[in-house]
Amino acid sequence: MAETALSSTLIKLPVPELKVGMFVAQLEDSGKLKVAAAGLIKSEEAIQKLKKSGIEYVWIDPSRAQTKEENETPAEQKEVKAGNRDLRQQKAKKLLGEAKNLIRKVLSEVFDGKEVDAEPFGELADKMIESVMQDSDALKCVSALRNKDAYLLEHSVNVSFLLVTFGRYLNLDKEMLRHLSIGGILHDVGKTRVDNDILNKPGKLTPEEFEEMKMHQVHAITLLDGLTGLSQISKDVSFMHHEKLDGKGYPRGLKGDEIPLHGRMSCICDIYDALTANRCYKEAMSPAEACKILLKLTPFHLDQKLVYQFIRCIGVYPVGSLVELSDGRLGIVWDLEGRDALHPVVKCFYSLKHKKFVDVKYVDVGRTELNINRGVSPCTLEIDPTPFY
Repeated sequence: MAETALSSTLIKLPVPELKVGMFVAQLEDSGKLKVAAAGLIKSEEAIQKLKKSGIEYVWIDPSRAQTKEENETPAEQKEVKAGNRDLRQQKAKKLLGEAKNLIRKVLSEVFDGKEVDAEPFGELADKMIESVMQDSDALKCVSALRNKDAYLLEHSVNVSFLLVTFGRYLNLDKEMLRHLSIGGILHDVGKTRVDNDILNKPGKLTPEEFEEMKMHQVHAITLLDGLTGLSQISKDVSFMHHEKLDGKGYPRGLKGDEIPLHGRMSCICDIYDALTANRCYKEAMSPAEACKILLKLTPFHLDQKLVYQFIRCIGVYPVGSLVELSDGRLGIVWDLEGRDALHPVVKCFYSLKHKKFVDVKYVDVGRTELNINRGVSPCTLEIDPTPFY
């Protein structure tokens, strides 16, 4: 069939669901694929033209989508201010440190069977939301630094951050962002009841061990239902992050519309962060590789339209990720504001071609003839990029 020849990174959409900024890779007319009129959707008029032509479906490429109108000139785009950015990143590091300390304290109290106070989570959520509103790039860069030995702490913080960032992109109100943030912080609390040998096993789990691992969701229900002052939305974020649209998830086997928007969001954010993290049994994927996995999990596991929106929100090469430029230099994606996904500002510091450090330079890919060759996972490098964040 024609559909099987398409790249797994493309998504099929009805023409009425097209939005300005999407990139149409192929059109479908009476079941046949063609590339005529493919390209970036720059206006509502272009969508209307497709409707009038009788085209019912198009195949879109999320990696080539744009978050801003293409008529914005480089002069109008925000310049990178390294000095101010350093100060903002110090503030972001402090916030993430506070978040990890709170989660560490809570996990310890839960493990010891102590009563947990929900109020500090609200205060932390408010700080998280404020940071995302003021300068999400600084927080993205800092959260990209991962420590395999602190996975549970960092994963909880990052899922909270991703949920707030995604929720803001979807124009959800501040109260909903607060619920999402708290839910993300607590979403894996049930793992305190799972045997450490299973939790940290470096190899594949046996069927019996996997059943034990799945019990962390059952434990979460018991733990969070006993926590006063916690909203149902925050609980759902925890309870539903392993549910699947086809009903084959756990713990409740919810199906389709039984999983609300915030539950579907938690599934996406949890999987994406797990894929891009170093684990005891696997190395981290690059964000681009993780996005391909998310797309492959649609539409039976994950909500396809929501995955597409998530990819547009974070970008295939999100701030904080490592990329290789076409001249062989390695750098950190430093700024994406006002730019399309493939033309960020990259902080270059190393030559993969010559295997040596180079003078740090900020390269605005959109103003050069360079392009991004690929996303790079930190685990594939012979150097430590941490000092350059």
